[in-house]
Amino acid sequence: MTETPREQRPIRSFVLRHGRMTTAQRRAYAAGWERFGVDFTGRPLAFDALFGRPGPRVLEIGFGMGHSLAEMAAAAPDRNFLGIEVHRPGVGKLLHLVQEQGLTNVRVLCHDAVEVLGDGIAPGSLDTLQIFFPDPWHKKRHHKRRLIQPAFVALAASRLRPGGLLHLATDWENYAEQMLEVLSACPALENTVAGGGYAPRPGSRPLTKFEQRGERLGHGVRDLVFQRG
Repeated sequence: MTETPREQRPIRSFVLRHGRMTTAQRRAYAAGWERFGVDFTGRPLAFDALFGRPGPRVLEIGFGMGHSLAEMAAAAPDRNFLGIEVHRPGVGKLLHLVQEQGLTNVRVLCHDAVEVLGDGIAPGSLDTLQIFFPDPWHKKRHHKRRLIQPAFVALAASRLRPGGLLHLATDWENYAEQMLEVLSACPALENTVAGGGYAPRPGSRPLTKFEQRGERLGHGVRDLVFQRG
């Protein structure tokens, strides 16, 4: 078999770390996946059937260990939250939180978010797409691995309904500048901040350990909230 040339392989925005799951995470994964887990099939999800009800649809890409997603879901029980994360310990932790807190409005996918967005989410079907503290790939030679690129943003915008929101946050100034440039250049999106620029942190986004870490290191946290026209 001929190996695909390196330059033709897709550039991924993550490195899959096979961290060990704790006993609690393994148990939560085993107990919760059948009810709250979603297997990627390459076909658009039927959200109302998936959650057993209609409701505003929120997709979070890269929820980490799931604490903020669980907090948002608990605070907005009328909204349906779908979280995507490639790292199984984080998936296990979120499933643990969901079952511990009795949340019914969360579903979880463990797969490459770009593939899910492209093949598993129908155009115009999301009310909110949120990505908080994605890997900044801070070395210049690695910037090509950053998730927020023009092609990805165009895809993300197409999955939002008219008036839907794309909400990003980062504690890396250079990445924030790139995010602002890329989002501002997308013709399908409009900055919700009059005159452009960064948005105040919406009250719906909980303070995370990454934000607190950024503040300790002197990194200002910047939110970007754009709306599909």
